[in-house]
Amino acid sequence: MNERMMYFVFTDTGTTLAKLINFFTRQSLNHVSISFDSELREVYSFGRKKPRNPFIGGFVKEDIRSDFLRNSESAVYVYPISEKEYHQIMKEIKKVEKNKDVYKYNFIGLLGVLLQVQINREYAMFCSQFVATVMRDVESFHVNKPSCFITPTDIRTHDGLKLIYQGKLERYQPTADHTCRHTEEPKPSFIFQLSRKVKQFVIR
Repeated sequence: MNERMMYFVFTDTGTTLAKLINFFTRQSLNHVSISFDSELREVYSFGRKKPRNPFIGGFVKEDIRSDFLRNSESAVYVYPISEKEYHQIMKEIKKVEKNKDVYKYNFIGLLGVLLQVQINREYAMFCSQFVATVMRDVESFHVNKPSCFITPTDIRTHDGLKLIYQGKLERYQPTADHTCRHTEEPKPSFIFQLSRKVKQFVIR
């Protein structure tokens, strides 16, 4: 069976919105993107369409060498997939890309994650929801929750992902043997405990 590597890029840009998400989730690196080449030339996600405006978002092809991303704290993981799975994922990505002018960033969905209230919006996703959606047919990559609840930490702690780099994104360099550089293990998720407390507060 032919095998290729898929790359998961987790970043923290340090913006006000990123800091706010970090505060509520008690996690860092709350943005996830995917790529299929070790140099990360083509990187797919849902995020800002205009770096200076956090409220205009949707499907994006990210440039990790841009001024907006290159200074981000990051972690890069690899995950093995079959050639068949690669084509399945790319088919789903192309479906979204074809309708990129219709898709929006799912800000309301982020609130749903926090409160653990399922909010499914047509043509709207956040970054980890996008990743979970395009990978839904990959049998080995299964997260036991709806895509609208999946967080970057859920993906980052998935069995099979191998950390190969952690540090400033601009310093990332691919290695042929996928050896790890500057490692740091992710903290356990706090999202469910926090969501219960927020729910209690809202109900009161």
